[in-house]
Amino acid sequence: MFIEQDKDRIKRFLWSGVFVIILACLVMFNSVVFQLCDSLIQGFFTTTQTNFRDKLMTIVTFLGEPKLAIVYTFIIALLLWGFKYKIPALWALGTIVGGDIVAYILKAIVKRARPVQHLKGDDGYSFPSGHVFGMFLVIAIIFIIVVPLIQSSLRRFILEAILVIFLILLAISRVYLFAHYPSDTIAAVLLAYAWLQVSEWLYVWLAPILKQWKFVSNSEI
Repeated sequence: MFIEQDKDRIKRFLWSGVFVIILACLVMFNSVVFQLCDSLIQGFFTTTQTNFRDKLMTIVTFLGEPKLAIVYTFIIALLLWGFKYKIPALWALGTIVGGDIVAYILKAIVKRARPVQHLKGDDGYSFPSGHVFGMFLVIAIIFIIVVPLIQSSLRRFILEAILVIFLILLAISRVYLFAHYPSDTIAAVLLAYAWLQVSEWLYVWLAPILKQWKFVSNSEI
């Protein structure tokens, strides 16, 4: 199986989940110290703006849009399905869709306004970052399902490095463009990681059951 039983999964879920709750509470209760830290970090990324950086960050943030994250996942799932990895394909789709629902609920609960300088195109609430959340899950799916299928260790390393660098740039771009506070991107990573633990647990539980269904019985798990 691509995903195996892991007794430490619950610990990772609890740790990441607790940190998300702490961040959410700090935002909701308007912690002065917390807001000051956010502002200081944001100032570090936004006081050195140049035309090149503006264009680079705009491109990165476009490529990391939540809608495109769904498109990326659908393409991955389609390819997996074609290569008889049907159950992993269904898991990938379930992971991104279920995750988006979780992130939407948290946004609706916290209701954090975006930075004052945000662009008109960035609407909705700020906490957590939908861009970072969605792309983290896409990259996680690639790491878990796609990377193991690549035989060349060098190609695996290059792909993993590119994906990690892109995720870091995406998080920076959201702060650089005043679309989010730094804590929004941190919370997005933690929330996505917590949800990933749940999704992996569901895979371990459901994959053997789905394997008995006729239309996916020939799928690798």
